[in-house]
Amino acid sequence: MSTLPPRAVELLRAVHERPGLTRAEAAKTLDLGTGALTTLVNRLQDARMVAQAAAAPTGSRGRPTTALVPHPDGPLVGVGLVTHRSWVVRVVEVGGAVVAETTGGILGATDGDAVVRDLRRAVDDLDARLDGRVRAAGIAVPGPVRDNRWVKATLLDWSDQDVPALWGAVDRPTDVPLVVVGNDATLAAVGEARRGAARGSHTHLHLHLGIGMGGAVTAGGEALDGDHGAAGEFGHMPFGDPERACPCGAHGCWGRTMDGEDLARALGDPTPADPLAYSERVLDRAAAGDVAAAAAVQAQARSLGRGAAGLVNALDPTLVTLGGLAPRLLAVAPDAVRAAYRSGLMSYRRADPPPLRTAGLGDAAPLVGAAELVWDRLWQTG
Repeated sequence: MSTLPPRAVELLRAVHERPGLTRAEAAKTLDLGTGALTTLVNRLQDARMVAQAAAAPTGSRGRPTTALVPHPDGPLVGVGLVTHRSWVVRVVEVGGAVVAETTGGILGATDGDAVVRDLRRAVDDLDARLDGRVRAAGIAVPGPVRDNRWVKATLLDWSDQDVPALWGAVDRPTDVPLVVVGNDATLAAVGEARRGAARGSHTHLHLHLGIGMGGAVTAGGEALDGDHGAAGEFGHMPFGDPERACPCGAHGCWGRTMDGEDLARALGDPTPADPLAYSERVLDRAAAGDVAAAAAVQAQARSLGRGAAGLVNALDPTLVTLGGLAPRLLAVAPDAVRAAYRSGLMSYRRADPPPLRTAGLGDAAPLVGAAELVWDRLWQTG
């Protein structure tokens, strides 16, 4: 893409943001005349970046227009998501459609070298199947990320893993550069802001509840990621019991009031080996009418509502999206979440509070956000 003129890159980005954009809409969006637009479209077609197709009928009179769509042999990006259970790699085209996917298990082999090696091999294998069209890659990980490279993921027993260095150390026949390494919840926020439930919002707060609580604030589709790129660790705000230690090194972390260990303690069960799976089972029991499970879930629902209110008071978002297990918590105990949310808001916000909205992309949100940021890098650098 580095050989494309800036206006051609603008057009390509417009096609990416609005798949099926018509020529007329593109001309209006970029303030281009017919001749200038034709020149750019031809340039992108020759470069195998976009193609033209019949636009969806509108029912209006006049000559039918054509739509600009991703070229069938166009550029792709690869993205990976690592969880405490498994990993998934997807290849995505301009416009966000997934063209290939593969998965693998962690199964206790959580050292950074092994996991990154598996991801690199998966991306390279898909790239080979797709005729070498993958231009760059990104990875979403379940832990804080500093400076787009250093990862500390407690769940994976990673401490200051230099992920780009591990990626580059893998001896592979292809050379797909790793250009984005990000926290999964932060990337989920970007995905929701660009292509999910918060699309079109000015500012938005995303909260992702898994084994811990993470998220981000976005403005104009960009995450506010702090000085080192590690902002959004909302689960480590001191909204919880100040006597309770967190593996992060702090005490009183909010996320510890909504995890599987908290539920097990409330129900008198042993500490679960898989806190996320345990939380899912307790939510199922609560939804089925189990009184003890429902009481434990109600307490977590109140914590979610109070914490969300505190963040809204501080950050002033347009809306709040809930990802991970948070939508299930809202579905099982809606009154508890909403009452705690409302009571925690400053009085002037209560007449028109930012809505609590279920995230639209589900578990795919971090992959969508990672792909968006990889495309951003390509628009900027080629």
